[in-house]
Amino acid sequence: MTRQRLGAEDWLRAGLQALARSGPSALRAEALARDLGTTKGSFYWHFKDLPHYLDRLIQFWEERAFEGVVARLDADLPPRGRLEQLCLLAVGLRDPDYGGAALEPALRAWALSDTNVAEAVARMDARRVAYLGDLCRAAGIDTSTAPAMLYALYVGLETLDRDDAEGVMCAALLRI
Repeated sequence: MTRQRLGAEDWLRAGLQALARSGPSALRAEALARDLGTTKGSFYWHFKDLPHYLDRLIQFWEERAFEGVVARLDADLPPRGRLEQLCLLAVGLRDPDYGGAALEPALRAWALSDTNVAEAVARMDARRVAYLGDLCRAAGIDTSTAPAMLYALYVGLETLDRDDAEGVMCAALLRI
């Protein structure tokens, strides 16, 4: 039987899944190797050490959680349409391959005890609110609190893991 060669992204996805499932204590080479059915040697082939892996894991999350979402927006839609699409995508992208709905709450919990993670979460929050602000202004929504309110709603819905999150986000957007 031939094993499929694991890439760095496989290890990063496994890390996001482990974080969402069990918290940061699950982010160990041996535990991740066991989850992936391989040896720690593969881990160290791709990452110098655990701190390097954790840095890459946070970077991977930042890229996927912002650029990955924005890239899916239909540039041909008017600003209000892109804003609506963003709201749907933000709560609809609960891909279990990347930790599912539990990932962002797990990251926020981890940020309480790790300054690097706290800085990454703060950067993400700022980027997302700024982007929402740009979309709101382009859509003619002139309230300065709309971006922060939409984002707070998103964070709350992720924390609650609401099944009706898409509907709640859309309803809130329609009231702005």
